[in-house]
Amino acid sequence: MERIMLRRALLSALVTGLTAVLGGCGGGGSASNNPPPQTAALQLLVSDAASEDWATIGVQLQSVALVPSDGSANVTIWTAATATPLNLVQLDNLADIIGSVRVPVNTYSGAIVTIAGNPGDVVLTVASNPEAGFPAAAGATIAASQIQIQGTQGAAGSLSVPIKLNFDSPLVVSSTAPNVLNVEFDLAHPAFVVAHNPPAANGATVWAVNFTGPVRRHRVGDLRWLVLRHSYGTVQTVNGGSFTMLRDFPVVPASNPEGEITSNTQLTINVDSTNGTILYDVDNNDARTVVNSTFPSALANEFVRVAARYQEDGSLTAVRVWYSSTFDKVWLSPEGHVLSVDDAAGTMTVENEDGAPVQITIGPNTLFYFRAPQDSTADAASIGQGPGFLASGDIVRGFKVHVSCVDPLASPLVADTVDIERANYSGSISGASAAGFTYTRDFVRATDDYSVNLDYLPYTGSNNNMDPAGDAISGFDWWYFTFPTQADTGANAIGDFESASNGSVNFGGTFGQVKAWGASSATWVGGATPWQVPMAILEPTPLPLAQVVQGVTGSSFTLSLIGNTGGNAVTVDFDATQGSATLVYQVNRSGGAVTVTPLNLADSSDFNTFSSSLTAGSLVKLWSVPQPAGMAASGALKAYVIIYYTGTLPMS
Repeated sequence: MERIMLRRALLSALVTGLTAVLGGCGGGGSASNNPPPQTAALQLLVSDAASEDWATIGVQLQSVALVPSDGSANVTIWTAATATPLNLVQLDNLADIIGSVRVPVNTYSGAIVTIAGNPGDVVLTVASNPEAGFPAAAGATIAASQIQIQGTQGAAGSLSVPIKLNFDSPLVVSSTAPNVLNVEFDLAHPAFVVAHNPPAANGATVWAVNFTGPVRRHRVGDLRWLVLRHSYGTVQTVNGGSFTMLRDFPVVPASNPEGEITSNTQLTINVDSTNGTILYDVDNNDARTVVNSTFPSALANEFVRVAARYQEDGSLTAVRVWYSSTFDKVWLSPEGHVLSVDDAAGTMTVENEDGAPVQITIGPNTLFYFRAPQDSTADAASIGQGPGFLASGDIVRGFKVHVSCVDPLASPLVADTVDIERANYSGSISGASAAGFTYTRDFVRATDDYSVNLDYLPYTGSNNNMDPAGDAISGFDWWYFTFPTQADTGANAIGDFESASNGSVNFGGTFGQVKAWGASSATWVGGATPWQVPMAILEPTPLPLAQVVQGVTGSSFTLSLIGNTGGNAVTVDFDATQGSATLVYQVNRSGGAVTVTPLNLADSSDFNTFSSSLTAGSLVKLWSVPQPAGMAASGALKAYVIIYYTGTLPMS
């Protein structure tokens, strides 16, 4: 799978028609003997990380319940009135805002998230330009018969997958502070979507979709830092400085014209009285109006697309609003990851939800924005204009954008505005110093390659960043892929990153070196070096299919890469410590069925299963980081995820 960014702080639990189910008033008896439980508002969001191999990973969320720490009965906080699919790929480190529900004030230790598990309930569409060697054709939609959803329960036709989340720290729902439930669907996780492509005689490739491990809760410390995906809705009422809308969700996969599923989730959107909210009349070539106090009554009953930000109290303020009498027009604006940039032609190509590349012309009046909701002034101000900004080299493949066009039905499409929602950089790391470091990225198409030096966000001693645990910090921070809550922060973070990123392991042969790999989401500061990195994830590099040379001895084994002519074996170290154990998955294919089984190396039984399975000749897939130079294990790989295969073995 691709090397993709682990999302940073953003996420959460889930979607559609919201039925606040909270049994408010209790059973029989008088109010004095059986008073209703105290409740508080909880913000519900859903989010995910980037994927370069998929254009669509569609899921249907059915319900979410909270597990009280005191052992009392689970509390169902919403149930989907209508099955509403979400394309997780579009939520690249963004939060898709759902709404606010009333939840009993209590302390919760976990949650049960339920998704639909019938054939066809999970939709997979391949990106238009996946990584080299990806075992499916570009733009193809995987047949439901080739998708095997792990962990399903129930009868045929009504299958579901209950995903149990154990919170790292309790979720305390109080009546005094904004409450947020964050649930991450981690597309970056190697065990989320596992392809098993057997020898031709054994049938077609099977795609196992596994939710055990890649889904978790993540804390948000300050709502104002959340970058929200544009929200769609149908306006119900306009009340001067605010309007209410019912959430609309685009059909997945996309239809033509695109239709919507309207939920019973209601949102209230406030005007930006300080910076002004920009309104775009899509039926009139995006004619602009800026309002500071009152929304026009013309919004009533219109379809809208809203770029919003949270206030500290959990209310929503609109930065920009697009409105039309038809849903397709507000939706028909390319949203996705940048595939390529052509400076000379003044165009960029954005991949849409169907996996199709859409070419966008940058006109002289095109305005570029960078979403920075924690700073209302910066969030509302454009950072550049026209082809000159495109030619500056400040947009590369992998950025997540939402484009609004002057005329969404025109050909070619000309951008009116470009929202840069995430400025994603990734690649091999080199030249790390006290000032910054270099990302070098090679794609299948050489024209997409880049090598860029990025400065760190400086350490000032005052709060100017948020770490993955949701805490306000100063300056640059970084962490290892599987341990986002153990971020290295503070004045020593840069020096630690320099040391940690200087490792390299050599397989020799045709494959050669494995260098440290990272991913960052940059922030706009302008000037000579306009992008700075507030964070970096030291990511495990995925290796090709490998073969065990020598089995487990202590906490290591050796392997070599299949097809690496003239290559050598390399030592792999793993961790079996509770809380920091290497993630291990057994993938078994028998009789056409693929089963993904997680193993906990801190458990003696699972450890014995793992060590007895990794014998000479066993096939494994490894995601690892080179051990830094100067360490005792220098020259070895530190494993973060290991997949090993049993039964029918894969080709690649």
